[in-house]
Amino acid sequence: MSTFNSLKEAQEYFKGDIFASDNGMVIDELGEDYCCCSMTLNEHHLNANGGIMGGVIFTLGDFSFAVLSNQIHRPTVAQQVSVNFLGMPKDRTLKAKAVLKKTGRSSTIINVDIVDGTGRAIAQFIGTGFKL
Repeated sequence: MSTFNSLKEAQEYFKGDIFASDNGMVIDELGEDYCCCSMTLNEHHLNANGGIMGGVIFTLGDFSFAVLSNQIHRPTVAQQVSVNFLGMPKDRTLKAKAVLKKTGRSSTIINVDIVDGTGRAIAQFIGTGFKL
């Protein structure tokens, strides 16, 4: 059962996530057991070596996890998360697809695959959410 009645309702709710919004993260799709989010990278996302800051990639994974976990049960907070960085983006787009792996009475497990605009694997984020 979904907590948001529409994609627009979820987008409006997550405007309150100022950090994600200020960094250009948006919700593109939302279903009962998945969501897709994206962002366009710019010079504000670069690290000292000129690459994309790992925290930017992590935050897109965390944002996607938050959207889907709160679609399943609101409110849900992160209990444990991990990220594996797999590659550097080849263009200026990041796309994240969060998929529900398991939901129970008090927790939810979600996998998020992050790719660039060419489809190149950038990161894998795994989150366990605690249902409040």
